[in-house]
Parts: sequence; C-alpha cells; structure tokens
Amino acid sequence: MRRPIDSLFGRLALLVVAVLLISHFAWFVLIRVERSETQTRYAVEEAAFLIDAVRQHVVRTPTVPLPSRVQLVDPASPEVPPPNPDLPPPLKRFVEDVRDRLPPGSLVRVGPPRHPPTLWVHEAADQDWIVVPMLSLHPPRPRDQMLEWLAIIFSIAVMCALFVAWRLQQPLRALAQAVVRFGRGQSVPPLVERGPRELRDLTRGFNQMVREVSRTEQDRAVMLAGVAHDLKTPLARLRLRAEMMEEVKLRDGVVRDVDSLAHIVDQFLAFAHDGNDRSEPVEVDAQCVRIARTYRAVAPGGPAVRTELAAGPGFRLPAATLERILSNLLDNAHAYGAPPVVISTTRTPAGWELSVSDHGRGIAPQDLVNASRPFVRLDPARGGNGHSGLGLAIVERLARRQGGVCEIGNAQEGGLRVAMTFPHAAAARATPQSESAW
Repeated sequence: MRRPIDSLFGRLALLVVAVLLISHFAWFVLIRVERSETQTRYAVEEAAFLIDAVRQHVVRTPTVPLPSRVQLVDPASPEVPPPNPDLPPPLKRFVEDVRDRLPPGSLVRVGPPRHPPTLWVHEAADQDWIVVPMLSLHPPRPRDQMLEWLAIIFSIAVMCALFVAWRLQQPLRALAQAVVRFGRGQSVPPLVERGPRELRDLTRGFNQMVREVSRTEQDRAVMLAGVAHDLKTPLARLRLRAEMMEEVKLRDGVVRDVDSLAHIVDQFLAFAHDGNDRSEPVEVDAQCVRIARTYRAVAPGGPAVRTELAAGPGFRLPAATLERILSNLLDNAHAYGAPPVVISTTRTPAGWELSVSDHGRGIAPQDLVNASRPFVRLDPARGGNGHSGLGLAIVERLARRQGGVCEIGNAQEGGLRVAMTFPHAAAARATPQSESAW
C-alpha cells in the first residue's frame, strides 16, 4: 500500500505544515505575553502619572476640588485597606511595579473590590492617602480575534508553501519516472531542465547518460544485426549444398549444424532489435492454450506442455511479445529441461503472473545471477548445442518493456522456473507503444 507520506511531496507538505504551525503558535504565545506586559506597563505609568498629578494639584491649588473619582483619605480612617499578601499574581506584580516606580518608602495597596478598582498610595511626605482609579488588567480572552487572523494567515501560507513544494517536486517526479522507464528498456525523451540548480545539473547529467547509453545500444544493435544478416546468405548456401549430399548420415549432421547456426543468427537479430511491440493485445490465457496446442502437435508422443491458467480475461499482453516470450521459454525448456513443461498464469496482489517451468535439473544456485545475462551459456548445468545464451536475456528485456519483472529460479519440485509479474494496470491496458516488432 502506497502511503502519501512516503513521497517527496508528502514529506515536504508535512514539514511545511509542521514548521508553519510551530511558528504561528510561537508567535501567538509571544504576542499574548507581550500584550499582557504592555498592558501592565501602561497601567503602571498611568497610575504613577495620576498620583503625581494629584500631589501637584494638592500643593498648588488646594482650594480646587479634586475629580469625583480621586480622593484624599485620612490615614486614621477605617476605610484605609489593610495590607493584602494574597493578591492574585498579576495584581501583586502590578503593585510591586507601581511601588518601584514611586519614591522609596511609599505604601501601595489595592482597594476593596469595586468598579473601577482603586489604588491607594501613601508616601512619607504625604498627609493623606491618595486614592486613584486603576486601569483594569483584563486577562486575554480564551477566544481572541487574533486567532481568526492567525488561522487565515496560516491557511494562506500553507497553500502557498504547498504549491511551491509541488512545483519543486514536479521535475524530480518526472526524473524518477524517466529513470523507471529507462530501467525497463523503454525509450526516454530528453527531460526539460528546470527547478533548482542542483536538479537542473542532475537532469542534464541524466539526459547525457541516456544519450550515451542509447548510442552504445544502437551501435551494438547495428553490429549484431549486421553480423547476423551477413551470415544468413552463406548459411542458406551451406544448407543448400548439404541437402545435395548423397551420404544421408553426413547430410543430416551438416543440416543440424546449419539449423543450429541459423537459430543463433535469429536470436542475434531478436536481441539486436530495439523496437517496442505494436501488435494487438490478446488474452494471455487463450494465447497460452493455442501455443501449448501447437507444441503438442509437434510432439504428439506425450503431454510435453501442460497449462494451469487462472488469470482470466483481464490479463492481456501484445500478441508478438507474448509469442516471443513463450517461444523462447518453451524452446529453452525443451532443449535443456525435461517434460512436462508447465505454463501457468494467476492474479496476485503484486500483479498478473505468467510462469513457465520444466522438470529438469534446473540451474546451479551460484549460476542463477548470470542466467539472464546475454551471451552467457550455463553449459555445466544445462548443456546444449545451437544456443547463444540470449533466450532468457530476450525474455527479461521483453518483460521489462511491458513494465514487468522477471524472476529466474529453481522450482521446489525440481527444474527451472521463469516467473514474470506484470502490474495490473499495465497488463490490463496493454497499450501498444511503438513500431511492430516481429
């Protein structure tokens, strides 16, 4: 199961959202704390200003009455509030800040609860207590309007950041898809160099690598095709001369050798061909039945080929590709293995599976890694004549071009088993891609 968090965009999105969320939360806490501090400082300055204004008013204009909310109270009055050590922390801090703002020795107390609250101040030089209204210290409300603005800003920032992250990962995604296509042997057009400098350099290097590898593949294909083509004419003349021999035993031996050489030449041509298959997609199960029937007709003495088909009509592959895959594997099984040869299909969670297995000796475990390498013959395990070591290499290349994976191994009951797994979407769609192959 593919998880969105496993992709580059998913991880970038998670990182962006986490960073923005942490930063916005930090700013929100900082703003609330700073606003509380600012409110406290403003209240302290306002209280100090009012007290100083009242003191100046008493000294300069004692006959003018004070405002109604400002009072002068005799120290012996029972209205003077006693010291209260159990004040709430914000109010206690406010009292301490006011005391620090006033001359040393000043007494600062908070009046009884009322609206508005009052502040009582008495300095050493004062005859009376000065009572002034105090600015209310409102704690921040749980639901602050700033939260709505932060949510809007956060949403806009996340959308912009995700768009930028999506734009950044697009070239890398295209490069990853091109790498997968190139690994399957499919044609890869040059990628557009875009994105950051490092990504442009990577894309440029990949394009150059594809050009160099394609040039090398073309040179090898031309060389193999040229050699194989040039050998066909002398082989035809050699077979014609062999047919004219009078001695039957010698003639049959030469004809077999010529046929072996012709088979090698055909494999060279098949391996050198680099085109994709444009033939009509067919149902794999039905085609397997037809090919198995053909092989049984060639060898009517026994059930050389058996089918175990359970994939159903949804499993489809191009006809020419399927024909070449099965022909190579059946020829390989008849030449090196032992009957019966089993063709089986099934549907697995990983994709559609097509396998061909025989009941021969199989391949030595240490040689399995080289089984699909071109021009490698595993004679000690599966000897034979007239083969160039290209059969399994051709099968693996054809499977890769259809998006499949080829696995070569020994079956538990003995013999070689070649299993190819094709993705559900690719095998069910089986869209023709380029020029006709064979």
